[in-house]
Amino acid sequence: MNKLFLPIVACVLAACGSDKQQALRYDVIPLPQEINLLQESPFKLTRNTVIAYPEGNALLGHNADFLADYIEQATGFRPRTKAVKNGENADKAITLGLDPSVTGEEGYRIITHSESISICGKTANGVFYGIQTLRKSIPAQAQDAAILLPAGEVEDWPRFSYRGMHLDVGRHFFPVEFIKEFIDLLALHNMNTLHWHLTEDQGWRIEIKKYPKLTEIGSVRQRTVIGHNSGEYDNTPYEGFYTQEEAREIVEYAQKRYVTIIPEIDLPGHMLAALAAYPELGCTGGPYKVCPNWGVFEDVLCIGNEKTIPFLEDIMTEIIDIFPSKYIHIGGDEAPRTRWQKCSKCQALIRKEGLKADKQHTAEDRLQSYCTARIEKFLNERERQIIGWDEILEGDLAPNATVMSWRGSAGGIKAAQMGHDVIMTPNTYCYFDYFQSEDTKNEPYDAIGGYIPVEKVYSFDPVEGLDEIQQKYVLGVQANVWTEYMTSPEQVEYMVLPRMAALAEVQWTQPGKKEYNNFLQRLGQLAKFYDRDGLNYAKHVFKPMAESETKTE
Repeated sequence: MNKLFLPIVACVLAACGSDKQQALRYDVIPLPQEINLLQESPFKLTRNTVIAYPEGNALLGHNADFLADYIEQATGFRPRTKAVKNGENADKAITLGLDPSVTGEEGYRIITHSESISICGKTANGVFYGIQTLRKSIPAQAQDAAILLPAGEVEDWPRFSYRGMHLDVGRHFFPVEFIKEFIDLLALHNMNTLHWHLTEDQGWRIEIKKYPKLTEIGSVRQRTVIGHNSGEYDNTPYEGFYTQEEAREIVEYAQKRYVTIIPEIDLPGHMLAALAAYPELGCTGGPYKVCPNWGVFEDVLCIGNEKTIPFLEDIMTEIIDIFPSKYIHIGGDEAPRTRWQKCSKCQALIRKEGLKADKQHTAEDRLQSYCTARIEKFLNERERQIIGWDEILEGDLAPNATVMSWRGSAGGIKAAQMGHDVIMTPNTYCYFDYFQSEDTKNEPYDAIGGYIPVEKVYSFDPVEGLDEIQQKYVLGVQANVWTEYMTSPEQVEYMVLPRMAALAEVQWTQPGKKEYNNFLQRLGQLAKFYDRDGLNYAKHVFKPMAESETKTE
C-alpha cells in the first residue's frame, strides 16, 4: 500500500527521561515518490549506532562519513562508521550498499526495521540522496535525544537527470567558502549541477595562465554604478578571481557531494572584461574598460579577427583541464550584431564562408552560428559538449548543442521539437534575482525587477507544451542567480531560499504527487535546517501560514 502523504514518524525522546513523545512529520523536500509503512517496532538511532558500508568501496565510505557528520550536526553524537565484508551483518546498524534493482541511476531505497536500516542505490549517487532523505527526516536540532525511525520503505528516484542551480560571479565575486556553502545547499536539496557563470562584461573571474591579463586587468573594474544604471558611481575599485588551484579545490569539493560544476565562458558577447585586457580582439580595437554598468553592450569579440577563435580555443583548453564536466557552457546570449555589420574583417569572413541572410536570420546571425559551431567542434573533439542560451537558435543551431531556455520556455520548446536536448531555465519561473514580494519597498535587498514567489516556482511544469516524444529531450530544470544587485553571500542566501526548495520538488518529484499546501507544511521543517545553519532566508511564504494559525486560535 502506497501512502504518499502518510507521514513516516520520527519520534524524539527527551534525554531527561520523560515518557512523552513528540511526533514529527517525515518533512522531506523533495517529496519521495513512494512511501510504505510497516506495523513493526521502530529503529532507535543512538550514539551506539554503527554506519556500515562495503569494504573496499571508497565512495560509500565517503557517504558513510557524510551521514555520520549529518547525524552529529543534529544530535551532537557521531555514529561510528565501519567497513564490512560482503555478506557480513552489522547489528543495530545503518547499512549502505549498491543494488542494481533500484529504479534509476540516482534512485535509492530505504528499508527500516527495528534492528536495522539499509540505504541502497544503483549507484553511490543514489545512496547519497537516500542519505539526504534520512538526514532531513531527523529533526534539525535533536541534541542529546534518541531518535525513533519507524519501520517502512521509501522507494525514490528523480524525475529529471539534470537538477541545477546557476550562480553568476561576474557581476559580484564570492569567496571560495561561500561557493562551497552553495554546493552544500545543492546537496541538501538533491541537486546535482552547479552552473558557474565565470565571465562577464563586469569582471573575468577565472585564471587563464596563457592570458594573464584576463585576471590582471579583466578582473578589476574601477567603479560600479549605484542602483539601476543611475548614472552615479561608487568610484571604488572592485575585484576578485579564482586561481586554477582554487577552482580545482571547488570541483573536488563538489564531486564528493555528487555535484557537477559546468563552467560558463560567455561568448562572443558579454566580453568587455576580456576586451579590456586584449583590445586587439574587438572590432574597433578599443580602448575598452571593464564595464561599471549593467546591461547589454555593442562591443563583442571580433569573429573576423583571425586571432579570436584560437584565443577562445586556448581558453577552452585550460577550462576543460580544470573542469571534468561533460558540458561546457558557452553563453551565446545578448551579442549585438552592430559592430560586425560595420567591421571589414567580419564582413570579409561572412563573404568567405558564404553566410547568407534569409527571412528569419541576418548574415551576422549566421556569423555567431559560425563561431558557435567552431567552438563546438573544438570541444566535441575533446569529448565535451556545449550548452548555450536560447539565442543560439538565432541562426544555424550547432548540431550537438544543448539549449538552455531562459526567455520563457519558447526556446526550449522549439529546440525539443527540433530534437535537441533542453534545460529549462525560464525567467518567468526560475530567475531568483527577481523579487519575492510585490511590496518591493519593504524588501531588505534590491532586485533587478519582476516578481516570482515560491508558489510560482512550485507551479512550473518544465514539459508543458511538448508531446510525449519531445518531453524526452528536456534533461531538466535550473534556476538562475544573476548578481547585479547581490553584493554579499547573505543576499544570495535570501534570494535563493526557500525558492530553492520549491525548485527541488519541480526537479525531483513527479507532478501528480505534488501539492502546494502539503509542500508548505514540509517546508516549515526544512526551514529549521536553514535556521540551525544560520542561513538568511526569505520568510514571505510563512507569513500567511502564521496569520492563518493566529485566526484559528
